[in-house]
Amino acid sequence: MGKAVQEHVHLPDRGAAADAADLIARFGIHAADEAAARADRSRDVGNVVHFCRWRQIERMILLLTAGPHGHSLH
Repeated sequence: MGKAVQEHVHLPDRGAAADAADLIARFGIHAADEAAARADRSRDVGNVVHFCRWRQIERMILLLTAGPHGHSLH
């Protein structure tokens, strides 16, 4: 059996975790898509800090919604 790969996501603050939880509660299976859209909007207006923040939130949502074998729960 192969070694399990651990994923780590850096969240800059507690607010980012709260935003991830809020998006999951509000958008369900589409929460990661919403975070990606927010990242894209931030990039479009030249806000690299918020772009990176929303991308990390997107990654956290994907990690939180993945099943025990890395498969999405939706």
